[in-house]
Amino acid sequence: MTVAVCSFFHSPTGTWSHVVSDFESRAAVVIDPVLDFDLETGRVGSESAQWMLDHALGHNLHIAWILETHAHADHVTAADWMKRALGGAPHVGIGRGIVDVQTHFAKAFGLGGDFHADGSQFDRLFDDGERIEAGALAIDVIATPGHTSDGVTYRIGDTVFVGDTLFAPERGTGRCDFPGADASTQFRSIRRLYALPDETRVFLCHDYPPKDAEPVAQTTIGAQKAGNVQLNARTAEADYVAFRKTRDATLSPPKLLEPALRANICAGRMDG
Repeated sequence: MTVAVCSFFHSPTGTWSHVVSDFESRAAVVIDPVLDFDLETGRVGSESAQWMLDHALGHNLHIAWILETHAHADHVTAADWMKRALGGAPHVGIGRGIVDVQTHFAKAFGLGGDFHADGSQFDRLFDDGERIEAGALAIDVIATPGHTSDGVTYRIGDTVFVGDTLFAPERGTGRCDFPGADASTQFRSIRRLYALPDETRVFLCHDYPPKDAEPVAQTTIGAQKAGNVQLNARTAEADYVAFRKTRDATLSPPKLLEPALRANICAGRMDG
């Protein structure tokens, strides 16, 4: 099944969000939507998320699901804003590993007894191998932890949406130094994706292009296997783990880490 994908780039955070649809049933899902957030002022805006809604409404699409690939540490999700804008109709889903992420950050942020680290802030927690549906769209959940413990990939027809597990081939893979992250686990998750057909379209959650280049929204499994600069089909696990350990030690924490995670472990609710 070939599905239609419209991708939206949020340049302040280098984030790709996607509207995936089947134009026969008019059903759609939104993956990794972004809320505009200014760290210095604390101001919140919805312009980026509104563009996605305008696209969906302009094509008479019914958004059934808002799907998160993981609890993002570098941008605030627009899931809660979008759900409220649509009258509460879409379900918000994330991988079941969110419970581990919530448990850690509830302690780190001192969220107190009113916060429940049980995933109940989301409408649905997905298990590996689970299938959900939106109209004619069949969405298969593939657990891909490593970057975070709650990472999932959504496979819809000939596409996969990989979150921060893979970047464009020339930019490699996601970091593995967050709480609950593990490079060996990520290596196995990526190998699992590499078992998919080479022609599978891979839609990314981030790209950080040089100033003279356009951001890349999609690639293929074949291109990743052949040319990912950090983990291709020939890379050994020990070499990858050693590389990630060295590389990740040089990386700074994301600028929006605390405000992003405070909201994102609550399905985007800014008030917790």
